[in-house]
Amino acid sequence: MSAPADQTEGRPPFSGDGEPMAPAVDRTAGRGQSEGVPARGEADGSAFSPTGGPGVLHWQESTITEPGLDNRGGVFFAAIEMTRMPMVLTDPNKPDNPIAFANRAFLDLTGYAEDEVVGRNCRFLQGAQTDRDTVRELREAVAEKRAISVDILNYKRDGTPFWNGVFTGPVYGKDGRLLYFFASQLDITRRRTSEQSFRQAQKMESIGQLTAGLAHDFNNLLQVVEGSLEVVADEPLSDKQRRALDNAMRSADRGSRLTKQLLAFARKTRLEPKPTNVNALFVEFGEMLESTLGSGVELDLNLRQRLPHCLVDPTHLEMALLNVLINARDAMAPGGGTVTVSTALVRPDAHAAGAHDRMAPGEYVALSVRDAGPGMPAHVLERATEPFFTTKEVGKGTGLGLAMVQGFVQQSRGRLEIDSAPGKGTTVRMLFPTAAQAAAAGEAPDRPSGAGVGALRPGGGQHGAAETILVVEDSDDVLELARGHLSKLGYTVLTARSGEEALAAWDAAGGRVDLLFTDIVMPGGMNGLVLAEKLREQRPGLPVLLTTGYNDELAANGPRSPGMDVLGKPYRRSELADRLRAALNQAAARDGAVEAARRGPRQPHPAAEG
Repeated sequence: MSAPADQTEGRPPFSGDGEPMAPAVDRTAGRGQSEGVPARGEADGSAFSPTGGPGVLHWQESTITEPGLDNRGGVFFAAIEMTRMPMVLTDPNKPDNPIAFANRAFLDLTGYAEDEVVGRNCRFLQGAQTDRDTVRELREAVAEKRAISVDILNYKRDGTPFWNGVFTGPVYGKDGRLLYFFASQLDITRRRTSEQSFRQAQKMESIGQLTAGLAHDFNNLLQVVEGSLEVVADEPLSDKQRRALDNAMRSADRGSRLTKQLLAFARKTRLEPKPTNVNALFVEFGEMLESTLGSGVELDLNLRQRLPHCLVDPTHLEMALLNVLINARDAMAPGGGTVTVSTALVRPDAHAAGAHDRMAPGEYVALSVRDAGPGMPAHVLERATEPFFTTKEVGKGTGLGLAMVQGFVQQSRGRLEIDSAPGKGTTVRMLFPTAAQAAAAGEAPDRPSGAGVGALRPGGGQHGAAETILVVEDSDDVLELARGHLSKLGYTVLTARSGEEALAAWDAAGGRVDLLFTDIVMPGGMNGLVLAEKLREQRPGLPVLLTTGYNDELAANGPRSPGMDVLGKPYRRSELADRLRAALNQAAARDGAVEAARRGPRQPHPAAEG
C-alpha cells in the first residue's frame, strides 16, 4: 500500500527496479536541484557523530536531478575538494558497488592515489583485525538501501591501522532509482584509543579494589596460620613432624609473597622511596640476575653515563626488574637469546598514555628491557598487565609479574610502557621521576619505616621487661595469637577488639600503657590511626606500632606522625619482638633527651676549674 499523497510529494511511489518504496517522510528541498530526508535526531548507528550528537538537519538520503559526475566547475565541487572531511561516492548499479568518486581528503587519509581507488570496492580498506560483524552491518544497510553510521577498523596504503567513523546513505534520482551511495569518513583513532585506555583503567581499578580487599582478608588468615606454625615449632617434634611443619611454613611464605604481589598490583604497598642511581643498582644486582636468567640468556647493557638519581624504592625496583627479565627469558625459551637492558633520560609526552595516566611534565629516568622473543599479538598485549593473565603453561607462572610491575611503577608516580609485535620482540620500559623533579613537586625523598630497627641484631634485645602493651585487633584469632606471642616475650598484655573497647581498657588501666599495638582497619567509626591520635592527646609521645594487611593512606604517605611504625601482615614473632623493642627503646631515648633538656646544661664542679 502506498503512502498518502502529502508524504510522497516529489518522490515516486516505486523504485527504479519496480519495488514499492518505503513510506516517505518529510523532505527538504535544495533550491530545486535536490532534496533529502533529514536525520531528525534519529540515531543511524553506533558511530561517533562529528556534530557532537545525533544529526537533525543533515540528510540521511537524497534525491538529485543531475546524476552525472562530469560537471566539476561549480563552487560545490570546489567545496568537496577543499573540505578536510574524506568523502566517496560508490555506484551500486555496477558490479561490486565500486567507488565512482573520492575527494582529495579521502586520498590524504588513506594514502592511495586516485587511480588506485576509483573502480574498486571499499573493502580494500579492510584488514586482518577488521570486525566482520561491522562489515556485515554495512553490507546489510547497502542491500536495504538505508543510511548507517559505524566505527570500523580500516588500514591505510602503508598498512597502518586507523579507526574510521563511517556514515553512508543512498542517493536517488528523480525517477526513484538508486544512483549512488554517499560515504563520509573520519579518522577517530585518537578518540577510540582514549576511550579504550579509560575503560581499561576503570577495569584495572575495579580489579585492584577487589584484589586489595581479598589480600587484606587473606593476610589476616595467613597471620593466624604462620603464627600458629611458629607456636608448634617451639614444641619437640619428630623428624616426620618437623618436615611436615617445614612444608607448611614454605607454603605459608608463598602465600605471603602472593599477597604482596597482589597489593603491589593494587598500588597498596607502602614504598620507601629514596634517591637511587639505577645504573649502580643494576650493576650491584647484575651477578644475581645472570645466575637467575641462566647461561642461555646474554645480557647486553647500554647504560647512560651521568644518569641522574630517580626517586624510587630500590628493593621494589629490584623485584620489578627481576620480574621483567624473567618474562624476557621465558619469552625466548628454549633457545635463549639476547636481552638488552638500557637506561636513558627522557621527557615523555605527558598525555601519551591517555587521560587516566597523565604524568607531571619534566625529566624521567627510563629503564628499558628488550628481548628477542616472538613478541605479542595485539590481543595479548592489551591484557599483559592484567592480574592472573598469562600465556605460560600451567604451573609456569602466576600472571602477576607485569601486574605487580605496573602497580609499583604507577605508585612511584611513573609509567609503564610495553611495545611488542609478532616477530619483533618485546620492550618493557619503566619511567620514574628524577629525584630533582620529585623534590620540586614536594615529594619526600626518603621515608624511613621505623626508628632504629635496622640497627638491631636479629634476636637481640627483643624480650620485654614487663611493659604493658595494649593490643587492639578485630579478628579474635589474630588477637589471641598476638596475646600469646607478647606474653611469651615477657610483656603485660591488655586486649581490645575495637577502638571504643581500647579507650575503655586505657581508662581502666589509668593510662598506664607503655605502647599501643593496633590494627588499622577495624569496624565502627574509629580506625587504628584515629585511636592512636586520641590516646596521644592524653599522653603525647605514646609509642605506637600499627599493623595492617593494607591501607591506602599509609601506602601513600606512611604514618601521619613520628613515633608510629607499621608492621605488615603476616608478620613473624621475631619481627614483632624487634619492632616493639625498637619503639620502646626510641621512646625511652626521647624521654631521656627531653628530661636532660629540662634540667639544663650541667655545671662544672668547682674543683675542676683551673
